[in-house]
Amino acid sequence: MILMNCLLLIVGITLVLWGADRFTDGACAIARRWNVSEMVIGLTIVALGTSLPEFMVSFFSVLKGSADMSVGNIVGSNIFNTLVIVGASAMMMKMPVERSLLIFDIPISLLAALCLFSVAYFDGNIKRLDGAVLMLFFVFFLYYTFWRSRNKSITIGEEEGKGEQVSILKILVLLVVGCVCLVYGGQLMVDNAAGLAREWGVSERVIGLTILAAGTSLPELATSVMAARKGSDGLALGNAIGSNVFNIAFVIGVCSIVKPMAVSDISVADWFTLIFSNILLWTLAFSRRSLNSYKGFILLTAYIAYLVYILIM
Repeated sequence: MILMNCLLLIVGITLVLWGADRFTDGACAIARRWNVSEMVIGLTIVALGTSLPEFMVSFFSVLKGSADMSVGNIVGSNIFNTLVIVGASAMMMKMPVERSLLIFDIPISLLAALCLFSVAYFDGNIKRLDGAVLMLFFVFFLYYTFWRSRNKSITIGEEEGKGEQVSILKILVLLVVGCVCLVYGGQLMVDNAAGLAREWGVSERVIGLTILAAGTSLPELATSVMAARKGSDGLALGNAIGSNVFNIAFVIGVCSIVKPMAVSDISVADWFTLIFSNILLWTLAFSRRSLNSYKGFILLTAYIAYLVYILIM
């Protein structure tokens, strides 16, 4: 039974990742047909695409009554994004940190974490009103990001995106196939992760914070590490930090509006690590306004310490 749960969990992760990739390809093709800039695509569709796995897993977890797994997935994914993805990217190359990241994006990510903590920990319930507030927070983040970047020049791939048109039929196939894989893969992940939790005698919180968090963060990891290798340090950092805001404000916002979430199993150590990871990144980024291999090593070490703690406690 455990072997079957593991195999089906891997199948689910594969389907979700592949489906998210297909859905993003289709959405980008639509954007190119409408002559939308690559900058706008990156801020919206790519951010959505890399966070779709977290959304689908959290959404199905809530529908099946596993709110702790849903919130654990988001908390674990954000910790993974901040410590592992940024850490691994910094190990690849020295990354200068833009001023806007220091004064807006990282603080917004920290603020989102504090908002989720204050609602879920002190109240124990994430109500529909809380979800609506988180959605307003997300709308503000998008609006300000667009406003801030509206005068910036468009660079990455704009010309080649306009030159290549994908047929409507292919776009529809990509979107439909992507959605089907996301839905079915998300169900497989949640069902078999819960099965493993029962078989191993561990809580849904631990499964959400570890296996599901790492599995659903693979798109962000792949995107950021490849961007760092290619010298696109802004994309590598922006992808991880933007996904953190998206995960809390949009994913938790939507899930709690659909069905209020009772959270009881997320520990103080989990919340502390979520908030501390943002503060640690902010502190390291402020030092000489850059991230290097040494700082990346500190971030990765912090994640290993947290992982060891939750597995032995």
